[in-house]
Amino acid sequence: MVQATSLPRNEAGIAAAISILKQRFGDRLQTGQAIREQHGHTTTWITNQMPDAVVFAETTEEVAGVVKTCAGHGVPVIPFGTGTSLEGHVNAPAGGISIDLSKMDKIVEVHAEDLDVVLQPGVTREQLNTYLRDQGLFFPIDPGANASLGGMAATRASGTNAVRYGTMKDNVLSLEAVMADGTVIRTASRARKSSAGYDLTRLLVGSEGTLGVITELTLRLQGIPEAIRSARCSFPTVDAACRAVMMTIQYGIPVARIELLDALSVKAANQYSKLSLPETPLLLLEFHGSDAGVVEQAGMFGAIAEEFEGFDFEATSSAEERNALWQARHDMYWASLQLRPGAKGISTDVCVPISKLAECVGAAREKAEDMGLLAPMVGHVGDGNFHALLLIDMDSDAERQKADEYIGWLNEMAIEMDGTCTGEHGIGQGKRPYLQQELGEATRVMAAIKAALDPKNIMNPGKILDI
Repeated sequence: MVQATSLPRNEAGIAAAISILKQRFGDRLQTGQAIREQHGHTTTWITNQMPDAVVFAETTEEVAGVVKTCAGHGVPVIPFGTGTSLEGHVNAPAGGISIDLSKMDKIVEVHAEDLDVVLQPGVTREQLNTYLRDQGLFFPIDPGANASLGGMAATRASGTNAVRYGTMKDNVLSLEAVMADGTVIRTASRARKSSAGYDLTRLLVGSEGTLGVITELTLRLQGIPEAIRSARCSFPTVDAACRAVMMTIQYGIPVARIELLDALSVKAANQYSKLSLPETPLLLLEFHGSDAGVVEQAGMFGAIAEEFEGFDFEATSSAEERNALWQARHDMYWASLQLRPGAKGISTDVCVPISKLAECVGAAREKAEDMGLLAPMVGHVGDGNFHALLLIDMDSDAERQKADEYIGWLNEMAIEMDGTCTGEHGIGQGKRPYLQQELGEATRVMAAIKAALDPKNIMNPGKILDI
C-alpha cells in the first residue's frame, strides 16, 4: 500500500506563523494533540500526519488572512471539512496549519426559481437537504457520508445518484476561493452556461485543496420528484447482475440509482441492519418521476432482470421501506467490518466503461478469493464505479503486503480497461502512483499548473502529485 511519506518541515516558519495566528484567533487556534490528531484523521489505513495547529475560520476574510500569513512564512495550509476522505487528503506531511471550515456553515441564499443555492463550504449534505425540503428542492449528490459540500467539491465527489444527476463537477456552478497568495477569486457567475475565459470552476473542483481553499459554492438544485420508487433484485452471480445493469443503461431507462452488493456485502447488511435478503449478489435501484412513470420504469427493469435469472424482485414506494434499504447500503463500511471483528478496512475504488464492468468486477472477486482476501464489494454500478473493502489485520506484514498487491493489481487492471484508478475517492496520498500510470504526460501539465498557482507549494502539499 502506498503510505504517507514525510516532507521537509519549515520549523522556523511554522513557529512564526503560529505565533502570529494565535494573536489574531486566540482560542480559535488550537495546538492540542487530540485536536491535531483529529485533523490528520483518515478513515482508512494511511498513517496520521498531524498539522502543527488548527485554525477554526468563520469568514472568507479570515481564511485569506491565514493563507497570507502562511504564504509569507512558507508554511503549508491544509483545508479540513469533516474528515471523511479516504486517501489521506487531510494529512500534513510537512506539518503546517489546518484550516477547519466547519464553522463556515451558512446557507447564504436559495434561488428557488433558478434552482441554485449559494452556501459556505462547511454546510453538510444532510444539512442542506433538510433546509431545502420545505421548498420542494434537493441536492442530489450523495456519497454516503455526511460530508461537507466544500470537501465534496474539492474531491470531486460522486455517489449513489450519479447515474442520473452526475457528480460534483456537473453540479457546481461557481466557486469563491482563496488562492495560494491569499487573494480571493470568484470563478464564475450564477449563469447556467458561459464562454467567458478558462473554466476555473472545473479546475478547482477536484483539486483537493492543492490550488486554493474553497470558501463559497453555488450549486445546482433539483426539484424533489413527484414520486420515488425503490426496487431490489437478487442474482445468481455478479456477472448476471452487471449485465442487467448494462442492459438497463443501454435501454435508456431513467434510473436514478443502481447499486450493487456482492454476496459478502449482503451477508454483512443482513447481520448489521437486521435484514433477511438472499445472500447472493443484489441490485438496489431507485426511480424518480411521476407516479405512473416510476411504476413503469421499475416494471421495465423487472423484465430485464428476468432475462439474467434475477429473482426475489420487489419494488416499493413506501418511504419507510426505501429508507431502510438505502440506510443499509450507506452503512456498508461499518457492516463489513463486522465480518471480521478487529480487522481494519482498506477501501479502494475504480471505475471502468460500462461495457467492461462485468469483466472487471468478476476478475476482482476472483483475484481476492485466489489471494485469500476477505473483500466485500459494492458499487455505483450505473456509471461503472465499484469499491472493494479489504478486511485485514494491520499488524500482519503478510496481509498488508497482500492488500498492497491487490490494490495495485486492481488499479492497473482498471487503467488497462480504459478506466480510472479512482471513480470518486480522489488521489490524495494513496493513489499518486496510479495517477501517473493513468495519465502519463498529463501529470506534467498538472504540475505546471500547480507550480504557477502555488509556487511555494504550500497548498496541501504531498497530495495528487509527487512534488
